This record gives sequence, C-alpha cells and structure tokens, in this order.
Amino acid sequence: MKPLISVLIPAFNEEANVRRAYAAIVETFRDLPGYNYEIIFTDNHSTDRTFQILQEIAREDRRVRVIRFSRNVGYQRSLLIAYKAATGDCSVQIDCDLQDPPHLIPQMVALWRQGHQVVYGIRRSLTDGWFTVFVRRTFYRCINALSEDDLPLNVGEFRLVDRRILDELRRVDDTSPYLRGLISAMGFSQVGFEYDREARVAGESKFPFRAMFSLAVDGILNHSLTPLRIASMTSLIMGTATFLLLIGYVIGKLVFGQEWPAGFATTTILILLSITLNAIFLGIIGEYIGRIFMQSKRRPTPIIEASLNDEFDAHSERAPSRMGSG
Repeated sequence: MKPLISVLIPAFNEEANVRRAYAAIVETFRDLPGYNYEIIFTDNHSTDRTFQILQEIAREDRRVRVIRFSRNVGYQRSLLIAYKAATGDCSVQIDCDLQDPPHLIPQMVALWRQGHQVVYGIRRSLTDGWFTVFVRRTFYRCINALSEDDLPLNVGEFRLVDRRILDELRRVDDTSPYLRGLISAMGFSQVGFEYDREARVAGESKFPFRAMFSLAVDGILNHSLTPLRIASMTSLIMGTATFLLLIGYVIGKLVFGQEWPAGFATTTILILLSITLNAIFLGIIGEYIGRIFMQSKRRPTPIIEASLNDEFDAHSERAPSRMGSG
C-alpha cells in the first residue's frame, strides 16, 4: 500500500492563489508516483471568493479537503487544526502563496524516508525588504536565546512531520500555540535543508509588521520563562537595595544619632520594609506563576521514542539468565 502524504495549506483571502497552489501540488506529486496524497485547505474565514473556489476544487477532486472556520482564529491555531485533521503517514505544510517552492517536497520526502521525523526548510534568502529581513533574523536569534528549547534559526513554516509527531499534536490543547517551537521541542530526529524563498506572485502578504510582532510575542511567551525570571530578579535586586537602605536608616538613627524630622525615620523604615516585602513576594509569586503557566500548556508528557526489552520484568523470578547451563 502506498504511503499517504497530507499536504496542509492555510488560506486567508487567497482567491488569486488557491488554484495555483492546488495545481502546483498536483504537479509535484506526478514526480512522486509511489505516494498517495490528500490536500487539506484551512480557510480562516476569508471574506473574498477563496471558499467558493475551494468548494469548486473539492467537487472536482475528492483528495481535497476543506476546513472553513466560523471566524478568523489566527494563523497558528488554524495550522494546529490542520495538523490534527491530517490522516497521512506524514504531512507537509506549505503556504498558499507558494513562496516556499512545492518542487522541494520530493527532497523533503527523501529525507523523511531516511528516518528523520521532522524535515524543515531553512530560509537562505528572503524576498522581503531589508527592514523586514532584519526583523525576522533578529526575532529568530532572540527567541532562540530566550527559549529553554533549541529552536533552529531562520526556519519558517515549510516543514514535513512524521505520523508520530502528528499523533502528539493531536494531544495539544493550546489557545495560543507556536508550532515551530512546539514541534522543535518534541525532539526525535530533525533535519533542515537550505532553500531560497521565492517572491509572492499574486495577492498580498497576510503578515504585516503587527502580525509578525504578535507572533514574536507568542513565540517568546510560549517557550520561555525569561520574562518572569527578569521580573523575579528585578524584585530581588530592588528588595535587596531597599533592605540595605532600611539598615542604613536604622544605623543612622541609633548609632550616629541623625536628627531627622519627627516621624521621618519611622515612616521611611515602614515604607522601605513594605517595598522590600512586596518585591520579594512578587518574585516568589512570579516563579510559581511560571510553573502554573507551563503546566497549563498541557504539552505532551515525555515522549518515548523507542523501548528495548520492554517485555522484561525486573521483579520476576523467571527473568532470563545470562549464564549458560554448565
């Protein structure tokens, strides 16, 4: 039986591109005769003719599945739904504007057949303006530096994932997912390949600076407790500083006999003591909030990639002996 590959294509107001994307995928799989495929379009509540065109394509080709959301649920959440809907032995995610070339899919499949569970494209060059390129590159480096996970640099959404990854993604319940980091954090064998991103032929980009900034915030908050740690360290530093000032006022009053206005020392000491306690306890609360946050992500529990001698019972008296019968 031929392996099935699910091709995931998110779309939002892409009436000029959906047919091009469909035709490009069909043409690509002509070079992969040993594989069956399905195409899953997720329509993020487009307001143009995108859904109508997808309906026409689905009527013409039963291999095309279309999921339309009742409202715009965001790019990352729509992708997660697509991954959960995939039924293939692996899936390939590609944008509808075809800036990620479909003709590279056979190369990705070949790497997958070599035993890699995740194959991702590394953007060697971008067609965006210099400022956008600078922002993207800076974002990738910042999130990798802040994240507790090892996230590859300059990697977008052009990737292939194995069925094992798809099964784990089905267990994810996250209202603000960041799939690049989520998949990278799962481990297994992951490999990248460099490619040059092509220019958009039709339609407009759905990722203005505001959307990229929002994605950057999601990426950092989803995969790093660094912002909370910064708050905790700041609280500790401020608490220490105010405590030292508190000691200084006490010494000045009791040892050196400083003459301050009536009630000044007492009021100052109480204020500094209050600030110190608030700073310390806010830092502690921040640490606990960080742990609650990570637990609430409901990420998959540690994944066992392989298990050897699973049938061996260490507590059994009938455990096989390694000694020969004399």
